[in-house]
Amino acid sequence: MHQEDIDVIDTDEPQPTDIVVAGEQRPDQLHVMPVQNRPFFPAQVMPVLIKSGDWSDTLKAVGETEHKMLALFYSEDFDHSEGKFNPQTLPQTGCVVRVHQVKEGDDGDIQFIAEGIERVHIDSWESTSHPYLANVSYPETEQDSEGKEVKAYAMALINAIKELLPINPLLSEELKDYLNRFGPNEPSPLTDFGAAITTAPGPLLQEVVDQVALLPRMEKTLALLKKELDAARLHSEIAEEVNRKISKHEREFFLREQLKVIQKELGVAKDDKTADLEEFQARMQGKTLPEAVEKKFKEEMQKFSVLESGSPEYAVSRNYLDWISQMPWGISSTDKLELSQARTILDKHHDGLDDVKDRILEFLALGAFKGEISGSIILLVGPPGVGKTSIGRSIAECLDRPFYRFSVGGMRDEAEIKGHRRTYIGAMPGKLVQALKEAEVMNPVIMLDEIDKMGSSYQGDPASALLETLDPEQNVNFLDHYLDLRLDLSKVLFVCTANTLDSIPAPLLDRMDVIHLSGYLAEEKLAIAKHHLWPKQLKRAGVKRSQLKITDAAMKKVVVDYCREAGVRSLDKALAKLVRKSVVKLLQEPQQKLSLGLKAIPELLGPAKFKAEQTLCGTGIVTGLAWTSMGGATLPVEANSIHQQSRGLKLTGQLGDVMKESAEIAFSFVSSHLSQYGVEEGYFDKRFVHLHVPEGATPKDGPSAGITMSTALLSLAMGQAPKQHLAMTGEITLNGYVLAVGGIREKLIAAKRQGIKEVLLPEECSGDYQELPDHVKEGLKVHFVSHFDQVAKLAFD
Repeated sequence: MHQEDIDVIDTDEPQPTDIVVAGEQRPDQLHVMPVQNRPFFPAQVMPVLIKSGDWSDTLKAVGETEHKMLALFYSEDFDHSEGKFNPQTLPQTGCVVRVHQVKEGDDGDIQFIAEGIERVHIDSWESTSHPYLANVSYPETEQDSEGKEVKAYAMALINAIKELLPINPLLSEELKDYLNRFGPNEPSPLTDFGAAITTAPGPLLQEVVDQVALLPRMEKTLALLKKELDAARLHSEIAEEVNRKISKHEREFFLREQLKVIQKELGVAKDDKTADLEEFQARMQGKTLPEAVEKKFKEEMQKFSVLESGSPEYAVSRNYLDWISQMPWGISSTDKLELSQARTILDKHHDGLDDVKDRILEFLALGAFKGEISGSIILLVGPPGVGKTSIGRSIAECLDRPFYRFSVGGMRDEAEIKGHRRTYIGAMPGKLVQALKEAEVMNPVIMLDEIDKMGSSYQGDPASALLETLDPEQNVNFLDHYLDLRLDLSKVLFVCTANTLDSIPAPLLDRMDVIHLSGYLAEEKLAIAKHHLWPKQLKRAGVKRSQLKITDAAMKKVVVDYCREAGVRSLDKALAKLVRKSVVKLLQEPQQKLSLGLKAIPELLGPAKFKAEQTLCGTGIVTGLAWTSMGGATLPVEANSIHQQSRGLKLTGQLGDVMKESAEIAFSFVSSHLSQYGVEEGYFDKRFVHLHVPEGATPKDGPSAGITMSTALLSLAMGQAPKQHLAMTGEITLNGYVLAVGGIREKLIAAKRQGIKEVLLPEECSGDYQELPDHVKEGLKVHFVSHFDQVAKLAFD
């Protein structure tokens, strides 16, 4: 017979009522059966299943006795499948049970109900083969339930059992059986019951069975119950922790699925696909779809309706329909083309920049006259911090159009502009489609920031991709790779920004209407600081205007001595620093009111970064004017004779190739025309001349310093210093003709900042000069020259 263990199971069989009490009907001989997994206790009533037919003889012999009793002994190594065991391996103490309702199944298994009675010892063996029979004795157990210690242990056992019952509700049935057989004041059965309901290993439980004395047995049982409680609590805590870790998303998912089932049963809801189809269809209501778009939408809807939700193509098709249905097909905002309101908005947001405002108003006036603004691409070019991005926002506000800005600086992938094809995983439309979706109209103002800083890589050239986007002749049928549909971008107003024009490809630049923004004068910066930057910093810090003020003189000192760049970004940072340091003082004395004057500026900002500039003057020294990406700058040029041993020219000052060529042309011209200016012909034949352009290691290049270098060399040869407070710009030829240069506004602003009173400009730049606003021209005496003879007369009287 095969027996792996004796299973303890619940049963609904009626329990016997003829309970045998210890001391009654004690036979001297009992049949013996070993149990494997755990010992049997006197307080238990449990079914026992034996998967072997070899023990049927033993159970038949027990059935033939009057008492129907059997001795069960725990044997850790015993295997019922062998049917035999070594009697010497049995423990000292076992349990007498009364056998009820023996049943033998068709497969040879035997089941009976064992009712535990009391402990038993084996004195000797009558039979060591089936059926096993032994002479037994019964150890006497203390029944003193009145002792203090016994009562205390009994209360502890009862409390431990009470704590264990809610954690393991299956024990309640065993407790009912126990209470049916024993009274509340019987500590010995209580102790055995407490040990029986634990999951302790067999050897530890056998120690409780072997312990006949009551108090030591209660100690052992209480220890086992405490371990069981600790393990049960730990298991409960782990289960609670796991339940807590189920995320909100998972809970919502299960609730949502249940809700779907309920709604489906009630007929008040549709599945996800049907809901999506209805939503896509609803989004298209009220939109004017081009014929190709409508055809593509219907095809994709038909395809989506037959796809299974588990199909890989399902998500791709759904995302495509999601994008195409959110595009604002045929929806446009109405432009506000009132020039007076536009002027008010521009003046409100920007101080200075009058020429730029006038240029924008001209642009708006053309749209107002025509009735619409379309096919326009504005390029705002200027140094950092002069307000290019904010002007783009102001244009959108003037027109009352949605504004969308994205930076193309550093962009290397043309898919950012034209989108990815749907065959790629994670494909998305380009930025322009995203802009139209967010703006919800087909004619927003889209700003392409830092267009001069685009790159190119193996993934494509985004600058070339922009050609189709920004060309008014082509963007009527702009094709996005993801949508694979033609979009009309002709109604979009594109505003681009750049610091320089040099790095913008010529074909792209040709499609733009360029508006130059040069730097600000000190007076303009002062107005910007008072009207915009200072209130913004106070608001950001949460400081009231009455608590912190700054005088106009102090503000001008910040502008002149600390922030001389073309834009106002560093001025904004300097004002923020003033506010931060002032807030520290306000926190120390909350009731005080601060007013920042001239003396407070060096204390808060440190020593001035720019001293009062003195124009270099003397023989061989001339001030030139140059343009940089940061605005205009003065450029002093120095010439000196090192020795008279040989002819030569040395150039220093981080000059580029163009500047070096200008220096060589100037040296050749002056050397060959000395006699015209009253200097002996061979002055430079035996002199080694050093020509230097200061400003440290700052690279300088550009065709604008020819006459400046020529004047410095002529001053050296004549031994006469040129006029003070004089600056000049212009390129020279080998025959002395003066050529036009660019950046006139920036150069004149730099001259005024430097304190220059008189400026020489090429004759061909007179038109650029006439377009400048009056406040730039004011205070400057400008001479237009076409040949170096005029330069020499004006520079040396």
